[in-house]
Formats: sequence, C-alpha cells, structure tokens
Amino acid sequence: MYKPFFKKIHVQQDAIDDLNHVNNVIYVQWIQDIAKEHWQSKASKELLENCIWVVKSHFVEYKKAAVLNDIIAIKTYIKQSKGALSIRMVEMYDETSNELILSSKTEWVLLDSKSLRPIRVSDEIKDVFK
Repeated sequence: MYKPFFKKIHVQQDAIDDLNHVNNVIYVQWIQDIAKEHWQSKASKELLENCIWVVKSHFVEYKKAAVLNDIIAIKTYIKQSKGALSIRMVEMYDETSNELILSSKTEWVLLDSKSLRPIRVSDEIKDVFK
C-alpha cells in the first residue's frame, strides 16, 4: 500500500475567477504541484537527476466550489504503477466542512531524464511512495 502525502492551501485572490470561486486551471496546477512536491520530498538525489515524470492524462471530477480564504486540505497517493505508467490520485477537501471539493486521477509516465524515453517504474521508485 502506498502512503498518502498531504498539504494545505489557503485560497488567495489570484486563484479566483469571474464566478468568484477557484478557477479550474488553478485546481489542475495544484494537482501537478502536489505530485511534484511528493516526488521531490521522497526521491533520492540520484532518482531526481535520472528520472522525470510527464502527464499522459488528467481526469478531474468537481464536487464543490472553493472560494476566497477557504483552507483546502489536499491528499495524494499512488494508486498503481505498471510499466512506465503510474496512476496518482488527488483529493481536495474543504477543511472546515470536510466536504470533497474534487477528486482526480492522473496518469504519469516515467522518462529517463537524458534520453526522454519511457522507463519502467522500478521497485526502488515504488518503494519511494511506500
């Protein structure tokens, strides 16, 4: 089983759109940001130098709008890794009500940082997230 990684975001004015809630593009940025932070906080220097992750696809399901000054609790974890593909889940919750704001599933492909060719997600990399 893979361990989740957490962070909190305090919604600022620059995240708000014309409808006075967090812009959808901002949510996707946060999805990418927490994935990167999780990887960088756990991986060795060697792995960080030799491997890079790129997005193959995002699926985002929005449940509730977040607004200015909300505190969003974000949780991410690896659901599955096979071959060069890793499936990462992200959930965002309104910290006050604990209501789900969104859930997402992103397919990430692992690349060799020099050749930019896909490489297998090794047991060493899987262990980073355990």
